[in-house]
Amino acid sequence: MPRNDNDTRESALSESRAETREPEMYRVLLHNDDYTTMEFVVEILMLVFSKTAEDATRIMFNVHRKGYGICGVYTYEIAETKVETVHSLARENNFPLKCSIEEE
Repeated sequence: MPRNDNDTRESALSESRAETREPEMYRVLLHNDDYTTMEFVVEILMLVFSKTAEDATRIMFNVHRKGYGICGVYTYEIAETKVETVHSLARENNFPLKCSIEEE
């Protein structure tokens, strides 16, 4: 028996649902250095990552004590954009602040 348009449409919808999956997620990290001020790190966390002053301070202390702090988890494109923004702002303010991403 030949397939009708409804069967074909339902089959295509089923296949596209099966192929849909969540995007890979990436952590954005700030790294400690001996020159970037704690105040600047807090400012970056609030401005670029939309953290509250309290959360930004907590993350800044992780950067200071552990050598790095997790700023957030994002899709690859958003994570890359945030890293570029941090590096650009750090350069403009003459700080060597390093920011990177790692797969979740």
